[in-house]
Amino acid sequence: MFRKIVTIGGTIGIFAGGIALISVMGAMRPKVKPEEVALAPPAVFYTTAAPGAVTLDVTAQGEVRPRTDINLTAEVAGRIVRTSDAFVIGGAFVEGDLLVKIEDADYLAAVAGAKARVAQAEELLRREEAESDLARKDYEALGRDADPSELTLRMPQLAQARASYAAARADYSAAKLNLERTEIRAPFNGRVRERTAGVGQFISPGAPIGRIFSTDIAEVRLPLTDTDLAKLGLSVAYVETEKEPGPPVVLSASFAGVFHEWDARIARTDGAIDPSTRQIGAIAVVDDPYGAGADEGAPLAMGLFVDARIEGRPIQNAIVLPRTALYGRDTVYIIKADDTLEQRKVNVVSADRDTITVAGGVAEGERVATSPLRGAKGGDKVSPTLTTDLPGASRGDDESEAVSSAVRQGALQ
Repeated sequence: MFRKIVTIGGTIGIFAGGIALISVMGAMRPKVKPEEVALAPPAVFYTTAAPGAVTLDVTAQGEVRPRTDINLTAEVAGRIVRTSDAFVIGGAFVEGDLLVKIEDADYLAAVAGAKARVAQAEELLRREEAESDLARKDYEALGRDADPSELTLRMPQLAQARASYAAARADYSAAKLNLERTEIRAPFNGRVRERTAGVGQFISPGAPIGRIFSTDIAEVRLPLTDTDLAKLGLSVAYVETEKEPGPPVVLSASFAGVFHEWDARIARTDGAIDPSTRQIGAIAVVDDPYGAGADEGAPLAMGLFVDARIEGRPIQNAIVLPRTALYGRDTVYIIKADDTLEQRKVNVVSADRDTITVAGGVAEGERVATSPLRGAKGGDKVSPTLTTDLPGASRGDDESEAVSSAVRQGALQ
């Protein structure tokens, strides 16, 4: 029993001594005042605003088509006896060239018959004129005071003779016209797209012989949005004039492994908006696409699909910024001289995948933040770093990593 009491007492003594020792050591420890840790301002990349004249070009795509594309048809019936060497698929011709000749023997006979009938009608008319004149003289010789009647002067017979003569001349003109129509000539400078008839084939009036298109002017319909029209300064139902030609256009395409460009211009726009796409078509034209308008001998071939770059109207004192500088629809952050942020509204006149163009709201030389600023507000302190990226260029790996690091450290959270 005594041993248990001694053991318990010793244990209590050791425990009490430990508590006393801890208390003494705690009292001897120096007191440290708590201090708040100052966070470094987050790193923010920026670009310096540099105003200048900016041309807002518009890009589009379209298919080259001829201004005139028609079916070549016969106006008279007959057998084809001859075709031009140019009347083949891809053949070139000029206005007035004979393309197809139809057998004309029947039409020559019709002209001869009509000419004979004209002579007969003319002889009858001259005879009736003489008879009418003789009747008037005979009536006057009788010494009568009353005016003679039309029958006395043979006026009805004279009118019939005149009508017969006019009809005969009309038949003669029609016969000659049908004879001329046995020669099918080119109505314009162009090329043959399709040939459907040849020598020996009998054709009737209205029968298709081939399909031809003009090569004087090529057209490309370019679909544009309302924003595109604003950049170009065009309106619905726009038509160029001699004094004010349309905006210049550069058409481009790779053909046969070679890149080509052709100069064009906007000649007009559609008079109505397409209800399915809500766009409007602008018509770009190229004069003489197979001749003077060709690119070093490469013609602007019909049916070619081309890219178009339309020169827009110039805007003075515009500023081009990276797309990452824009927040919402019209907001950017300016880094002031004391390295704090200022929220600024801007007038965005153009925006694409990489850049925006503003025409107001930012002054020359101001620093515009281009880093992601999630949860930012005016007055926030930042650590600005100038970016060397040009507007529209992608950030390099180093800068992207730096921005990501700044965000991970709690930048403007």
